[in-house]
Amino acid sequence: MTKLTRFLKPFLGALAVAIVLLFVQAICDLNLPNLMSDIVNVGIQQGGVEDATPRAISKDGMTFVKSFTDDETTRLVDENFILVSGHDLDEKGNPWSETYPAAVNAEIYVLDPDISPEALARLDEGFGVVTWTMVNVLKDVQQMNADGAFEIPDFGALSGTNGADATNGADATNNTNSTGAADDASSIDIDSLDLTEAYKMQPLLDLLPTDTFANARSAATAMDPSLRLQSGTMLTTGFYRELGVDMTSFELSYILRIGLIMLLVTVLSGIATILVSFISSRIGAGVARDLRGSLFEKVARFSHAEFDQFSTASLITRSTNDVSQIQMVLSLGIRMICYAPIMGIGGTIMALNKSVSMSWIIGVAVAVLLGIVLVLLVIVMPKFQLMQKLIDRVNLVARETLGGLMVIRAFSRSDFEEQRFEDANRELTATNLFVNRAMTFMMPVLMLFMNGLTVLIIWVGAHQVAESQMQVGDMMAYMQYVMQIVMSFMFIAMMFIFIPRASVSAKRIAEVLSTEPSINDPAVTHPLNPAQKGIVEFRDVSFRYAGAKQDALCNISFIARPGETTAFIGSTGSGKSTIINLIPRFYDATSGTVLVNGVDVREVAQSDLRSHIGYVPQQSVLMAGTLESNIAYGTDGLSSTDLEKVAEVAQALEFVDEKEERFGFEIAQGGTNVSGGQRQRISIARALAIDPDIYLFDDSFSALDFKTDAALRRALAAYTAKSSLIIVAQRVSTIMEADQIYVIDDGEIVGQGTHRELLKTCKAYLEIASSQLAPEELEGGVA
Repeated sequence: MTKLTRFLKPFLGALAVAIVLLFVQAICDLNLPNLMSDIVNVGIQQGGVEDATPRAISKDGMTFVKSFTDDETTRLVDENFILVSGHDLDEKGNPWSETYPAAVNAEIYVLDPDISPEALARLDEGFGVVTWTMVNVLKDVQQMNADGAFEIPDFGALSGTNGADATNGADATNNTNSTGAADDASSIDIDSLDLTEAYKMQPLLDLLPTDTFANARSAATAMDPSLRLQSGTMLTTGFYRELGVDMTSFELSYILRIGLIMLLVTVLSGIATILVSFISSRIGAGVARDLRGSLFEKVARFSHAEFDQFSTASLITRSTNDVSQIQMVLSLGIRMICYAPIMGIGGTIMALNKSVSMSWIIGVAVAVLLGIVLVLLVIVMPKFQLMQKLIDRVNLVARETLGGLMVIRAFSRSDFEEQRFEDANRELTATNLFVNRAMTFMMPVLMLFMNGLTVLIIWVGAHQVAESQMQVGDMMAYMQYVMQIVMSFMFIAMMFIFIPRASVSAKRIAEVLSTEPSINDPAVTHPLNPAQKGIVEFRDVSFRYAGAKQDALCNISFIARPGETTAFIGSTGSGKSTIINLIPRFYDATSGTVLVNGVDVREVAQSDLRSHIGYVPQQSVLMAGTLESNIAYGTDGLSSTDLEKVAEVAQALEFVDEKEERFGFEIAQGGTNVSGGQRQRISIARALAIDPDIYLFDDSFSALDFKTDAALRRALAAYTAKSSLIIVAQRVSTIMEADQIYVIDDGEIVGQGTHRELLKTCKAYLEIASSQLAPEELEGGVA
């Protein structure tokens, strides 16, 4: 496929835009699980509280908090909290009491709005430690008061249940048993903590020795950081409740805000997806268009030698089906090949960010997926390579059958041809079915694998959630990231299935594009000599077809002059048509020289050479269109008078007048709606219309009746009086009046002269004439 990369150059800009959009799409898709995780973890479990650091705290709360902080945290708190009155205005110009109703007649501490992210992160860590330090201290106080020696206020945080939830709220799974922060003794339910009652313990806390706080702080520091932060948000929730914040509205506001962000991210991802699909489709279609154009341009320059190398059916398949394979791979590949690695790498990073301990699941998933796809590739790949050859075969049989219907029916071979097509079609169908069944089998296997993978993630993740090593939202996000990773590898695997087939098509296309025509214009072309207008000369010309063991022509020499008719006759396969094909340079002579207007045809531009030649092939070829468009095919403009004139000379006016549309009559593809003789006369009129210096008639009168043949020859003699007329014929009657006749036998000239002369001097000509003419005609000719 690398040989065709040059066709991508015009689309490099669009490709770069598509890749940028794919990055945008991937970033959006990778952030959606994170946002969903935030809704579950923060919005639902943490009541919408994002940070362990409260944005505001009462004076009593500040005193209570500082009872559990170390010196560094105390310094951070003092530096970043500001004491304000409820009537003071916040950064939006609203009184603080609007946000915190309980502060209407009180002073509160608010977090500095200009706090740096680094300071906020350290404060979050500090408040997380404070939360668990408080839990551990209160637990110690509870244990010290086991005999009821002193009265502890009832602030709703002491629970007598064994192993109760230490960080309750909405997640009842994060218990302290897994962290070593609690044991079989009672634990503290932070979410139900009544801070106003807790503040009453302040005198008791002031009496506790510093070792109690130091030990509690050490135990808190040893805990899982994520658990500390989540517990800190619950303490912050208590501070907000104390200040009169409606936590239900607070939670709903957070969920709606993140949900709106998710919606916007989804819309952006959708727009990027649509644009990438549009651009990739445009690139695929553009490359396909350029490939088809290049193929057509290359094939149009092929000589007969190249057409002998590639069959017509194969060239059609390469220009259609093979190009379509390239287009499909480009349209899908730009999206899959570029998008899948981004998602695979990004998904792996994001998944590991959620849980490193579950990374083994990703490895297992990728290994199993690659195993499935590898087995599929081994089974399906040979069939993909075979499929294009089978399509060629079906096209070949179909073209032969449709093109030869008359012959098939004449020899009653319809059943044989039907069976031949049925065999080719059945083989192609069987190959297609095999590939499709393999692909169909792959999908349920992959779906079963992905569903099993989901169950595995939930099973392992649930245990980690129960052990407080992971939050529920993170587990859900991890599951989505693993699915994205698996889908990315599946996309890549799918491309490995499509690319080999496209590679086969690309190789077939490249074979045509890399084939250089054996006949090319010279680097420096020479104009035809007007002083020798219409003169065709062969000088010791020999020619051998590629792969042949002997020459088709040997030492052919002759001169055809304007105003004369030069004819060639001989048995079938003697080389007559080969001589004609050398003049317009359909082939190049193996040795010797072919001159037109005094110049070697190999030194003349092909278009210039052929513009001076009117060629009528052995098999008349008509184009789909009207009679007028076919006759005027070789000229840019043909007047109605000239159109009538050339049709009259070609003896075509008679059947043209029979048509209601006259020259507007529609000719079917290949001229199948006119007779063989009519096709020949239209072809002759087409050659006459360009008024060339040289006329080449390659057995072009064979389908004409004798009357029409005679009338046509008389009209041609008058119309082409100033041009050279070279005729190849099988019928002696067609060339009897020729100025010079060359008899060809086995590629050599065995006789030369007029009809009368050859009857006397050439045995081969006499044999041909004897087989076609009556004895009295022969006698008249001899006499």
